[in-house]
Amino acid sequence: MAEQNFVDYVKICCRSGAGGSGSVHFLQDKNTSMGGPDGGDGGRGGHIILRGNRNVWTLLALKYRKHVIASPGVNGRGANKSGADGDDVILDVPLGTVAKDAETGEIEFEITEHDEIRIITPGGRGGKGNAFFKSPTNQTPRHAQPGGVGLEEWKILELKVLADVGLVGFPNAGKSTLLSVLSAAKPKIGDYPFTTLTPNLGIVAYRDEKSFVMADIPGIIEHANEGKGLGLRFLRHIERNSTLLFMVPADTHDIDKEYRILENELRLYNPELLDKPRVLAITKSDLIDEELKEMLLPTIPKDIDYLFISSVAQQGLMELKDLLWESINSAPEDAGKLRLNNPNPVLYAKTPRPYFSSEEE
Repeated sequence: MAEQNFVDYVKICCRSGAGGSGSVHFLQDKNTSMGGPDGGDGGRGGHIILRGNRNVWTLLALKYRKHVIASPGVNGRGANKSGADGDDVILDVPLGTVAKDAETGEIEFEITEHDEIRIITPGGRGGKGNAFFKSPTNQTPRHAQPGGVGLEEWKILELKVLADVGLVGFPNAGKSTLLSVLSAAKPKIGDYPFTTLTPNLGIVAYRDEKSFVMADIPGIIEHANEGKGLGLRFLRHIERNSTLLFMVPADTHDIDKEYRILENELRLYNPELLDKPRVLAITKSDLIDEELKEMLLPTIPKDIDYLFISSVAQQGLMELKDLLWESINSAPEDAGKLRLNNPNPVLYAKTPRPYFSSEEE
């Protein structure tokens, strides 16, 4: 999708409808001049409702709709006629949308399922008519309940991208290039930091007509957890991915150090992120030969499965998809444990089990 059309943060004013008032009325017809109470109840005010929609990918529809207003309930009438409820306003939002109170910043709920409905601002209750208050000791109540007032609240909606695999790395680590090669997505690619300013999603085709969704998360920088750069805006998208693919370029001076910085940023932002399955891809491996790869081994983290890839030269991509597919579908306790055990001079794993490339299988 076009970058300018991806909106993952909106602040809107939600004004729910006021409830209708109950009616004070007594039965009167040609046969009865002084009948009992028959005032009907007022209708409920309209709610503001969020509804999950798997076919919606952005909050763009709400970007220019700052005020969302529901209609009030109708007053009750005589002859026990209740007023109609106010019309609800239903806002379709992407899965992964989080609703917050704008004043306190408190998270109220998260939409995670298709057609899930949550009331973000409830309408005022309808007032009871005088017929409701009739009793043996008060057979002619001359009062009714006024309708409840509607609420006017400012809400923040934030989108956390839902994907099977989230790409994590510093700017210019090759995330956008990998996504463009593995899927039909066309993210903006450049040789300068922060080329990607919004997440891009791509569907990656796998074996036997299977597929999974990959998200290109904008690059993280050190101290992103403190909001440096656009850190907090970037990091929240990582929470909704099943597997994290860390990406470090092969020409990095110290691969382990860069990986630890990325790992630490996730830990400081949300320690639970480190419970997700993780894979390390050492990118741009076409820039180095086998001898340099051997020299890099001591600088590679020993506690994560890794492999060398090159998006431009199409090296190691099938093996990467195999590893990601296994990681996505493995139990949490098995995350990160490789089951491939064939030798390949291009790929290395934390265990001493090398690989065959897919061409040799």
